[in-house]
Amino acid sequence: MKDIHEVLRQKQSKYAQLGKQIELLQQAAEKLREVAPLLAENDDEDNSVLVEVDEGSAHSDAAAKAGAAAAGSSGASKAGRSTAPRWP
Repeated sequence: MKDIHEVLRQKQSKYAQLGKQIELLQQAAEKLREVAPLLAENDDEDNSVLVEVDEGSAHSDAAAKAGAAAAGSSGASKAGRSTAPRWP
């Protein structure tokens, strides 16, 4: 049979450890609450840039297809390839 004082000491140690973890998680949550609005603002800006890039690539794709159609059967080896810039 286990000594009740030893079991109590172990439980108190685990309780103290959990208390520290809870405190650290609460601090992290507070920091995330401060940063979340900034991230949301950046997401909106990033999305608008992505929409602009998508629209630009759609126009480039259409121009590439028109160029390939104009080339017809001239034997162009890269006909149909997009001329849109590639992102690293």
